[in-house]
Amino acid sequence: MEDLRAGLGLGDKLWLIGRALPRPRAVIRATDPEETAVVLFTSGSESRPKGVALSHGAILANVAQMQAVIDFGPNDKYLNALPMYHTYGLIACTLMPLVTGTRLFLYTTPLRYRAIPELAYTRDCTYVFGTSTFLGHYARQAHPYDFYRTRVVVSGGEKLQSEVAELWLKKFGLRIMEGYGATECGPAMALNTPLCFREGTVGRFLPGIEYRLIEMPGIRDGAVLHVRGPNLMRGYYFYEQPGVLHPPRSEVGEGWYNTGDVVAVDDDGFITVVGRVKRFAKIAGEMVSLDLVERIAYQAAPAHKHAATVEQIAGRGESTVLFTTAPQLDRIMLQKAAQQLGAQELAVARRIVHVAALPLLGSGKTDYVTLEHITRQA
Repeated sequence: MEDLRAGLGLGDKLWLIGRALPRPRAVIRATDPEETAVVLFTSGSESRPKGVALSHGAILANVAQMQAVIDFGPNDKYLNALPMYHTYGLIACTLMPLVTGTRLFLYTTPLRYRAIPELAYTRDCTYVFGTSTFLGHYARQAHPYDFYRTRVVVSGGEKLQSEVAELWLKKFGLRIMEGYGATECGPAMALNTPLCFREGTVGRFLPGIEYRLIEMPGIRDGAVLHVRGPNLMRGYYFYEQPGVLHPPRSEVGEGWYNTGDVVAVDDDGFITVVGRVKRFAKIAGEMVSLDLVERIAYQAAPAHKHAATVEQIAGRGESTVLFTTAPQLDRIMLQKAAQQLGAQELAVARRIVHVAALPLLGSGKTDYVTLEHITRQA
């Protein structure tokens, strides 16, 4: 926008004041709501990124879905430091306030852990957005009064860690609202809200979203989630076929999207994400969730970061590897943590790799592709 501004002359400014501002609809080209508005790319945390074509209608539909369940208006102010190449930072944190008349303060990077809490204080921000990783850093660096005007904190992009939620509640008296979404469906398909909240879940499905649960052999605690709704993408652009749009389709039928997530939905409609289909290991004939492997590690060493991957052992099949920043963490501590959680022994990581820091993507997610590459090299 700054580059474009430098090219605006006197004639452009007179046109803007004399015609465009008084009658904006007369100068804006009519657009088909089903046309592609933006192409975003999947995070690449598990495989090569795919281009996701989102239409104008899908983006506005997701904004309307979120607006139907959360309370905000012109007296609120959003604080967004998340990258706009991610659906969470673009749609929920930038476009939603702009199209609904809510004030917005943008910051250039989520990595300034000391500066962002100060901005929340000095700019009187009432809504704060982040991933579990970023919110944890903000809480540890912030003064207890920095978020005195904040009334809603939203977490997305990755699973909210229980110690982060507990820290925000104890230090600031704020309960984090965890949401669940995908690049293909917008930043939110489900969301916990102040009026509809259940700890350990990602809330209920937003209005207008249909879902189907498809059983997967070997997984007893959940099923694979397929969704359909007005917020669904137009289709994929694959690296191998540039320029060719592939409409969404799953085994349920045309127009359905296979999220690749294993979830459980209780009788009240609250959704618990068990893990990704690709993030299961088959050990001794049992399907073990790598997310559970990580949850055990967080139970044992909550102040550190952990990530689990799968490795192939010659003659034995799949096994689990835990990357951790906790220098003293060992299998005995993990076994005790598993007993506390009531988890099976198979969910305790077979091998532990101690690292100084976990590799992260720009969105704050763990870079599992890099970790798997390290595992294969080892």
